[in-house]
Amino acid sequence: MGLVVSLEEGKKKPASVKPLVDLTKADMERVNQLILSKAGSDVQMIPEVANHLISSGGKRLRPMLTLAAAAMCGYEGDAHVKLATSVEFMHTATLLHDDVVDESDLRRGSSTARTIWGNQASVLVGDFLLGQAFRMMVDVGSLEALDVLATAASVIAEGEVLQLSVAKNMETTEDDYLSVIRAKTAALFAAAAEVGPIIARTDKAERNALKSYGMNLGLAFQLVDDALDYGGTAADLGKNVGDDFREGKITLPVILAYRRGTTEERDFWRNAIEKGESTEENLKHALGLITKYDALNDTIARAVHYGTIARDALAPLPASAHKAALMEVIDFSIQRVN
Repeated sequence: MGLVVSLEEGKKKPASVKPLVDLTKADMERVNQLILSKAGSDVQMIPEVANHLISSGGKRLRPMLTLAAAAMCGYEGDAHVKLATSVEFMHTATLLHDDVVDESDLRRGSSTARTIWGNQASVLVGDFLLGQAFRMMVDVGSLEALDVLATAASVIAEGEVLQLSVAKNMETTEDDYLSVIRAKTAALFAAAAEVGPIIARTDKAERNALKSYGMNLGLAFQLVDDALDYGGTAADLGKNVGDDFREGKITLPVILAYRRGTTEERDFWRNAIEKGESTEENLKHALGLITKYDALNDTIARAVHYGTIARDALAPLPASAHKAALMEVIDFSIQRVN
């Protein structure tokens, strides 16, 4: 038998992002001011589209990782604010692009930019935000930090293309899928955490520890998102439950249910995902198969595994309030399924 995840255990001591939010509050206010400043443009549509997504209620976890990692490593300048803003702009740009590629209509409970302003505006404003992100990285003057974030931007784009290559292909393996989310999601988490120790000029071990923390936290975070799409609520997701199914997305719960199913059940998945037969009745059947083969609990078990790696990566670093807050973010990310 595989690892059994006790979701009840997580309920005894609910984790929170509040310690991280409280510790980074002053710097996040500076980040938010810089976001508004750098999202501005004489071209009226640019700030309209950018602010639509920027102000839509995301937790801004990635820039908080940059701020907390820098503080944990003893950094005392202000470059971390520009880098955190760059990270948030990169994330926002990828969301704008993702919604176009995925033809998504809802993001964080609101209409996506593409449904309001169209695909062309969404893509181009995303490009504008990437440009602004790189300008701020150059302002910081750290070639190492620039290299880390520029590499992450390339890897994210590679992940998007890789996802297209496996889209609606039920023969996608778990390893294939992990490669996609490692590039699309985890790479930016890793870069966000790594640039903190870079500007603090810490040793290689501390830098590698925070990079590993970010990478594995990102994997855990995305796997929980996958589980929530079939086992959460619209409030948890900021989108409709089952949207991944309706869009024909291959995620880990689907991969596990498909591979464990009978010939007839695999035919169902091919018709639903590959041929687009994603009716509400088929969604109910899909949920039944995912439950039958324990695909949600096993997806969460994978998330717990990567969360443990993230925790072990930080373990050797000196104790501090920032370290404790980053540790708690791991638990919070996983306990979202409770």
